Amino acid sequence: MARVYLAGPMTGLPEHNFPAFHAAAAVLRERGHEVVSPAEANAAHVGHWAWEQFMRADLALLVTCERIAMLPGWERSKGASLEHHSATELGIPVDFIDFL
Repeated sequence: MARVYLAGPMTGLPEHNFPAFHAAAAVLRERGHEVVSPAEANAAHVGHWAWEQFMRADLALLVTCERIAMLPGWERSKGASLEHHSATELGIPVDFIDFL
């Protein structure tokens, strides 16, 4: 299967929307995908990094993936919109999660 990057809204949401990221990652892993989730990769930096630091780290992860999966509400997120735009411009296929 594919190496999939998860993208979605975090800023300003309860628990940074980590429960939705974890739920989506679990389903994708059950389906055989390798999942790269910023909720897992950068959780230790919450409260320490600025938004720009998270985005630099997240974009570096995104480019290592074969696909990107967008969580509901992504279009209202500056960061997830940037990830979507980057993936589209780089020819990384985009999927939209509808199972949450």
